Order: sequence, then structure tokens, then C-alpha cells
Amino acid sequence: MDKNSVIGFILIAAIFIGFSVFQSNQARKQAELQAQLDSVSRVEAIERQLAEAERAGVALGDSAAAVPGTPAPIYKDSSLEAASRVEGSVVTLENSKLVVQINTKGAQPYAVHVKDYKNYDSTDLYLFKPGQAEYSVSVYAGEYIRTRDFNFEVAERTDSSVVLRLPFAGGGCIEQSYVLHADSYRVDNLLSFKGMQAVIPRNVSVFDLDFDVTMPRMEKGYKNETQYSKLDYYFEGDKKPVEIGRGRNASRRVDSKLSWMAFQQQFFSAILRAPQQFASGELAVNFFPQDDPERNLMACSAKMRLDLPAGADGSVPFEFYFGPNHFKTLKEQGHKYEKIIPLGGWLVGWFTRYAIIPMFDFFHRFISSFGLIILLMTLVIKLVVFPLTYKSYASSAKMSALKPEIDKINAKFPHTDNQQEMMKKQQATMDLYKRAGVSPMGGCLPTLLTFPILWAMFRFFPASIELRQQPFLWCKDLSAYDAIVDFGGRVPLIGDHISLFALLMALTMWLYSKMTMANQPAANDPSAASMRFMSVWMMPIMMFFICNNLSAALSYYYLLSQLIAIVQTWAIRKSINKDAILEKVRASAGKPVPKSKWQQRLEEAQKMQEQMQREQAKKRK
Repeated sequence: MDKNSVIGFILIAAIFIGFSVFQSNQARKQAELQAQLDSVSRVEAIERQLAEAERAGVALGDSAAAVPGTPAPIYKDSSLEAASRVEGSVVTLENSKLVVQINTKGAQPYAVHVKDYKNYDSTDLYLFKPGQAEYSVSVYAGEYIRTRDFNFEVAERTDSSVVLRLPFAGGGCIEQSYVLHADSYRVDNLLSFKGMQAVIPRNVSVFDLDFDVTMPRMEKGYKNETQYSKLDYYFEGDKKPVEIGRGRNASRRVDSKLSWMAFQQQFFSAILRAPQQFASGELAVNFFPQDDPERNLMACSAKMRLDLPAGADGSVPFEFYFGPNHFKTLKEQGHKYEKIIPLGGWLVGWFTRYAIIPMFDFFHRFISSFGLIILLMTLVIKLVVFPLTYKSYASSAKMSALKPEIDKINAKFPHTDNQQEMMKKQQATMDLYKRAGVSPMGGCLPTLLTFPILWAMFRFFPASIELRQQPFLWCKDLSAYDAIVDFGGRVPLIGDHISLFALLMALTMWLYSKMTMANQPAANDPSAASMRFMSVWMMPIMMFFICNNLSAALSYYYLLSQLIAIVQTWAIRKSINKDAILEKVRASAGKPVPKSKWQQRLEEAQKMQEQMQREQAKKRK
């Protein structure tokens, strides 16, 4: 046998042996996986039997020997079997801000009471009530287990901490420890697998964690509360979290590592963070209907997967935040939790963070009335943007002075269906504005620059927990609507009430539009009439429908803004000499005036149109 043949036989043998080892490992893994699946199926089947036994009147705590027909043991591990049949008890952790109840059955948060706040009906505020949360670890330890099914032993306990253990008959234990920090909304949780190397197979490298919470309603208005409630999740290093929900049922599968998720009600949140990050997960939020008899708001769930810690005594840390969506409080946590507060996009959000919030906090240091604070903020904002809006107000005032001359132009070109005549009318109007030194478009850009401020206020007030349950005048809660009429049932578009601040805001907007349009030159074309109708009637009505269900603080701010605009417009009109403007226009009549680029383009367009009309007339002849 030559050398090449020997090498060939050796390679063939190596491939055969390698393939046999590979197949053996695959068969072993498949067998373990099948055993895990069988264990899951067995647990589910026995749970169904237990449920049937409970319905038949058999207590879970009764022994198998005492009650004929009781299901056979569920778990192979005798310690787990015993722990599964013990009823849980509640351990309470408390500081100046929170009361956190931990259920030994599953070693999981059972209820969270936020002490400094109340629900709208003055009852105690719970982020989740007793039994409305589940926090469970699932892992394969010779058989598939879920910690929610077992009662943990209390190993250590103080007023602000507790250590709970679930021992295994084969040695080792799963340990859950909770620490509530002093004067804080933060709870640290450390999950430990101690001495579990003989229980958990070496090829098991992950475990699952389920965190489910049912949040109750806490605010007056269901629509406003759901609109600002959602689920957020954050990838380490991103500028802001991703949000789903916002009043609508939603779910999302995440196949990459993420740092934390937040179950966010309008003003309060339950946040779970994994410093070592979650490997992947499935997130969902579902909203309850307004007429839910239990007055629940939403059901949030996070089914996460994490890497199992290596070594005999591995641990995985977690952090909970149970508290208000207060910007500074969230920011102090240091993990960009404050980004869950909806302050708008980059421009609006920047303005809110660095201008609105500091100004709000500054006034609050000296003034306790939030109605007065909003008034002062409105005055400051109006003064700051006045240089931008002055040109718009002045342009409007000057145009109102030209009304007699505009009426003459309208009389000279009365036919709105004649394109050539309409072009001449526009040219004459622009010539008039030029001689008067008025730019009809000059005030538009400054006004547009103030829109980010209006939008910032639209986002800021409904999300500000400082305004929650703060009274002003007839309003009992500036963060909710101020109903003066309750219909007792839902009316299309309006809802079940009429908000007084929203109504006053709409009436003031109508008055301001009426005031600005009344002195404007009247145009006899349909587009001008349509614009006038939109400004005077449609916008106030639309704003009423929008603001009727939103926070009273927002409607109050818009009301003040309109009132100040009315005063500014009146003052500017008084300062402008209408006779001087008319005298200037009449003195320049017949004299050439420099033409703007817009006028030049308008004349060119007119000439082209006239030429086309002449050519069409020739063709018809």
C-alpha cells in the first residue's frame, strides 16, 4: 500500500469518527431537549389536574394520602414538590416613599403602594394592586421549573430588605434578594443560583424571566390617561427608548440585547433594568376598556431571555424603579429613564428641557400656585418672542389701513372667473403693498418660528406630574379636564363633558380671529372667503374638540396666549398712523416703484398667460 492510500484511509477514518461523535452529541442534546419539553408538558398536564381538583373542592395543601384521587407528585425533586404545596406569605419592605410587598410564593413583588400620591378619587395609589403582578424565573434544572410555583423560605429579613431561598433536594438553591433603598423609589433585586452545578445541566446556558403587571386607572380622564400610557424599552447607547402602545394594544419581539423596559402610565412607571442586559424578549401592552368593572388601565408583559451565569454560585442583578414620571427624579437614576416623558422631537424636546422646565422649576421655588406660574411663563414667552411676532402684527395693522384702496381695486376688477383680470388684480394689489411698504408674507416666517413653542407646551403640560391634582380657580386638577357639564354618557366628538377652559380658549380664539380678519382688506375671490371661514370658525371649533379632553393647564395656557395676542394687536394698531400710510400710497400713485423678485415673476407669468391666450384665440379663428 503506497503512502497516498494510507493517508486516504486515515482521513476517511478521522471523518467517520468525527461524524460519529457529532451525531452522538446531537442525539444527547436532542434527548435533553425532549426531556425538557416532556417536563413542561407534564407540568402543564398536572396543573390542569390540580385546577380540576380545586374545582372539585380539594385544597392544594391537602396531602395525597388524605384525599383519594389527588394528583401524583408534580416534581421529581422532593424539596420542590414540598415547596409547591405550601401557601405563600407576604413580606413588607417600606421607606418614606414606597411600600413594597413581596410574596414568598414565587419570591416576587406582590403590590407596590406609592405613599406621596393619591388616585383621583383620593384612594391609595398602587402601581399594581395585590396579586396583579408576576415576576418569575423559568429554568431547566433536571426538569422545567418556574419560580412562581414554589414557596421560598425567608432566610434574612429587615425593614428594607429580604432574602428568600428555594432549596433543592440534590443540593444548591435559587435565591432572590430585594433591597429597598432609603428615601428612594429604587428596589435592587439579586437573583442567585447557588451550588446548582449538580442540578442544572452544563449545556443549559439561558433562563427566562417573565414580568407581567396589570396597572389600575389612577386619573380622572380615561382618554387622556391612555393617550399618555405606553410601554418603553431601551437599547444601551441609544439616545432615547423605543415606545409601543400609547393608548393602543401593541406587541414587539426584540431579538437583540436591551437594557431596560418601562411599563408607563401617564404619571407613574414600573421600570425593570438588567445591568448585564437582556439577551432578547417579547413585549406587549393591552388596554382595558373604559367600562372595565375593576377599573384596570392596561396589562403589560415582558417575557425576557438572559444568559445563565457561569460558575457554581452565579448571580444576575436587576433594578426596579417604582415611582413618578418626574423629570429630575428619573434623570437622577442615571439610565436615561427621563426619556420616557414625551417632550417632543429633538427641537421641541431641546426647548422643553433647557427652557420650559428650568423656567417652570424657577417660578415654583417662589410661587405655590401653578395657575399663577403658568400665567408668568406665558408672559415671559410672549415677551421673548415679541420681536419675532411684532413684524407680523405690524404688517396686519398696515394692511388694515389699506382697506379703502383694496376696495377700489376689487371694484375695478370684479370678475373672479376671468384669469387675465385676476392676474391684473393681483399685480395691482402687490403694487399697492409695495408703495405702502407692506409685505403680506413678511409676517409669516416669524409666526412659524413660534410654532415649536406652541407644540412644546402641547407636550409639556399633559405630561407634567407637578400639575397633577393641583387646583386653580374652578379647576380641581390642572392635569385633567375641568368639566362644567357632565352629559352622563358619551357624545360623538365632544365626549361625556364640556371643559370650561377649553370652551373659553375656543371663544377667545374666535374673537382674536374675528378681530384680525375684520380689518383685513376684503377679497372677492372664493379662496379668500374659504381662508376667512377656516380662521374664524373652523380653527376655534377644532381646537375645542382637541383640548376638551386634555389637561386644563394646556387650555388655560392657550387662553392666556390668545388674550395677550389680542392686547398686543390692539396696542400695535393704535401705534400705527393709518392716515400717514394712505397719504404715502396716494402720493406715490403713478410713480415707478422698485419691483420685487416676486412681482417680476408674477408679471412674467402674466405675460406668458396672455401670450398663450392670444395664440389660442388665433387657432380658434
